[in-house]
Amino acid sequence: MTAHPAEPRAGSGSQGEVIAFLGDPRTHGGQAVQRIDTHAALVFLAGDRALKLKRAVRYPYLDYSTVEKRQAACVAELAINRRSAPTLYRGVVAICRGIDGRLRLDEDGGGDGDAVDWLVEMARFPDESLFDRMAERQALTLPLMHRLAERIAAFHREAAPRPEGGGLEAMLAVADGNFEDLRAAPDLFPATAVERLAERTGDALDRLAPLLEERRRAGFVRHGHGDLHLRNIVLRDGEPTLFDAIEFDEALAVADVFYDLAFLLMDLDHRGLRPLGNAVLNRYLEETGDYGGLAALPLFLSLRAAVRAKVSAAALRLGGRAEGLADEARRYLDHALAALEPAPARLVAVGGLSGSGKTRLAQRIAPELGPAPGAVVLRSDVLRKRLCGVADTDRLPDEGYAPAVTGRVYAELYRRAAAVLAAGHAVVVDAVSARPDERRRIEAIAAEAGVRFDGIWMEAPLAERMARVTNRRNDASDATAEVAKRQESYDLGTIGWTRLDSGRVASDVLDDARASLA
Repeated sequence: MTAHPAEPRAGSGSQGEVIAFLGDPRTHGGQAVQRIDTHAALVFLAGDRALKLKRAVRYPYLDYSTVEKRQAACVAELAINRRSAPTLYRGVVAICRGIDGRLRLDEDGGGDGDAVDWLVEMARFPDESLFDRMAERQALTLPLMHRLAERIAAFHREAAPRPEGGGLEAMLAVADGNFEDLRAAPDLFPATAVERLAERTGDALDRLAPLLEERRRAGFVRHGHGDLHLRNIVLRDGEPTLFDAIEFDEALAVADVFYDLAFLLMDLDHRGLRPLGNAVLNRYLEETGDYGGLAALPLFLSLRAAVRAKVSAAALRLGGRAEGLADEARRYLDHALAALEPAPARLVAVGGLSGSGKTRLAQRIAPELGPAPGAVVLRSDVLRKRLCGVADTDRLPDEGYAPAVTGRVYAELYRRAAAVLAAGHAVVVDAVSARPDERRRIEAIAAEAGVRFDGIWMEAPLAERMARVTNRRNDASDATAEVAKRQESYDLGTIGWTRLDSGRVASDVLDDARASLA
């Protein structure tokens, strides 16, 4: 929910008695009541619960103008959000008028009196557990974002495929709606910028039309969340929990799963948190293998940013904080334009023996490479575990490192790298690549794709490599100190990549890597 202080332009008068009733501590057993207003709802917080009242309003995109429509919306909200937050959404509660004429909450379902209005009852949570608040105080961590990506991937897997919706037609409708609203605010959005965005969006839709339709037919259009930004994610019982999914218009929630994910990625990027967005994207790809969606990601990010631009403009018209919302709306428009001017695809290979610092460097440089939110990282250790059907941190037996298995791992690594480049995205390959033929093959993939290649070879003294692998915890690598020691005898051949000594201060290593990639 996005808090907004302004009253709706129509319909609130008919709910005045209900609003006063819900704001009265006596309704909640004498507990203090806190009220949060949004453009479409009023939320009353008391004790351990939240009661959400739909406003009696009608907008172009939603209609809560009658009691019956609000009841239906409450029922739909409960069903849709219990998919991802079953313990957060408790039920639907009627507000009834008793025979004495007084309003009461029909919490036992007894039906004593006629229903005057309807509520969604939720478990209350502290505002500090909302992900947008956590972002503001820099409390979002990489492990937490990895877990969030896993939850989103599972949510998308379980969501119902809807091939009759989504696809090109849905994206055209989103774009048309965006530009209708953006053009209606010439005092806020420069006409030249809006038309430039419209032209680039049209070009992208034309180019991606076959892909969008192919993905629709292949089952990638599903009934997703529809409003998946940081404020609609909460940390509950230690787990990222998606809530407040769109219930008022199914067409807004039925879309390509990558379009669903794009809202979160755009939100993180817009807040200057691209490394976190990169972590989400990479873990989502590891979970789903959906590299084909990358080609449409710049378009999806742009459409999401344009939606936020027009929503900020609408909030401004309804009486929001003028200066802040105007600047915010223009920044979103700039973001939408920038997303359709992505940096070129490129391939960076980070090689080195176990414990040399490959993975750490790959994760640090990935957000800075290619289109937003940065490069796809293909790590051989993770891929090996996935191909063997075990969890990333499960240790494989020796057979998992047989030459035939390693051959399969590298073949799949190369295939995925080529697929990412074909989608116009950047990729970082994180693998030992000890053999000259392995390094030549990675270089050839970049040449075949016609993109820039950079190779970085990480080095560190044996004692340091052994200490690093010994101290690893919860990592996909199974390397031990004995493995690191055995690797010292490898015949590496001639290494033509940029060689970096990772035994130095980490910031110096990163600076040197950046210089080699500039």
